[in-house]
Amino acid sequence: MIIAMLQARFSSTRLPGKVLKTILGKSLLELQIERVQRSKNINRLIIASTTDISDDAIETLCDSLNISCFRGSHKNVLDRFFQAALHYKPYHIVRLTGDCPLTDPEIIDQCIEFYLEGDYDYVSNTIEHTFPDGLDVEIFKYSALANAWQNAKLPSEKEHVTPYIHQNTTQFKIGSYKQKQNLSSFRWTVDEYDDFHFVTQIYENLYPCNPQFKTKDILKLISEKPELTSINEMFVRNEGYTKSLKEDQEWLEKNDNQ
Repeated sequence: MIIAMLQARFSSTRLPGKVLKTILGKSLLELQIERVQRSKNINRLIIASTTDISDDAIETLCDSLNISCFRGSHKNVLDRFFQAALHYKPYHIVRLTGDCPLTDPEIIDQCIEFYLEGDYDYVSNTIEHTFPDGLDVEIFKYSALANAWQNAKLPSEKEHVTPYIHQNTTQFKIGSYKQKQNLSSFRWTVDEYDDFHFVTQIYENLYPCNPQFKTKDILKLISEKPELTSINEMFVRNEGYTKSLKEDQEWLEKNDNQ
């Protein structure tokens, strides 16, 4: 069984409540769920949220959409994923994040097929950046997740779920899914208000006429309206992970002194 776990929480340092912000009457999370559900290879979608009271609203939304919602640790997202996996018992897990409302089901399926054909332990389209920031996909075996949960120690490994796996290349068979055209300069994720403004423009231009719009449709729109890319081009990719690496250093220094 292939289960997609989409991690989502209400609290956010840079853009609080972002997953429930609305475009055309629907929350970003609901819009992303619509897109993920069009994947042909995912057997079930789970929203992995937290036990924080602020995330009651996410569970309420999931109930209204008949989507399973698992609630676990706020900061230890690795534990949240592992506990959810224990509950639902998948063999393969697709990890998605709730800040990617433009996620593309075709790219998800391409990553899954690449992963299965190569019999990998872990595959991602972010090891080598060729896709826009915001089309991120990871897929890995339950056994790899269990190994990470048992052995990961660094803050970044617990917050970002998979670093222990993809950085241990001798222990796990790692696959990098990439495309020929490098589109990594585009920012389609939502971490800042300007990101939300950009995604709003995409949806308002495309969704009313074609709710199932694809990456090629976004690229066509951007080519016709190049000014859209200037809305959020000032932000750096993976700021959250960079911050976690600094916390790793503090953790290592603290433990070296004990």
